[in-house]
Amino acid sequence: MRTKGLKTIAENRKARHEYFVLESFEAGLVLTGTEVKSIRLGGVNLKDSWCSIEDGELFIKQMHISPYEKGNIYNRDPLRVRKLLMHKAEIHRLLGKVKTEGLTLVPLSLYFKDGRVKVQLGLCKGKKLYDKREDAAKRDAKREIDRHLKMQNQ
Repeated sequence: MRTKGLKTIAENRKARHEYFVLESFEAGLVLTGTEVKSIRLGGVNLKDSWCSIEDGELFIKQMHISPYEKGNIYNRDPLRVRKLLMHKAEIHRLLGKVKTEGLTLVPLSLYFKDGRVKVQLGLCKGKKLYDKREDAAKRDAKREIDRHLKMQNQ
């Protein structure tokens, strides 16, 4: 029996700090049974992961899925390269943007959609140090404004 709806498993918060996300896409993920069981238990880390396009196929690299405790001989390498599933036209469009505009494909989140594991990919442009400082200043200013408004309302 499949469950309906979305259930977020993991998010790559570092990606939103390091990059401007221009577009996002959804892709399926080729996994083994023990990897899915480990993901259901929350044993996944997207922090240093990235995507590449090789021979017209999309792959995710450096995504860490912890070995399943009861998986014994069926467990795979936690950092193995995993294939992503997208339409060929979308992959070619992404390849064109990555090559010409110097953009990067970064996994933003991992989630279950109708019982299947999906990855949200972001077509990203790297932030410079001053961009990161500017974002931090905006966040601090917003926090300060919210604090003052809360104090006035009491």
